[in-house]
Amino acid sequence: MKMINQIIHLTFFTYTLMIAVRIIASWVPEFVTQPWMLFLAQFTDPYLNLFRRIIPPIGGVLDVSPILAFIGLHFAESFLKMIFRSC
Repeated sequence: MKMINQIIHLTFFTYTLMIAVRIIASWVPEFVTQPWMLFLAQFTDPYLNLFRRIIPPIGGVLDVSPILAFIGLHFAESFLKMIFRSC
């Protein structure tokens, strides 16, 4: 059971880290066209776009969707751990 919790945590931690790197790297214009940045965008933007539909970027500049995305990931991880704990 502990192994499942560790796998769940590692999976969510990795995805959270990918989103964080994507956000920070997006502030540097030179990174936008880098292959690793395109890879991150391909895997994180579909999830972030779910939240961008709820709250679009404020003034076209300030994007708060990552905050909602981080909260969503936290709740999803906790929910999965709770389910597997009760099995």
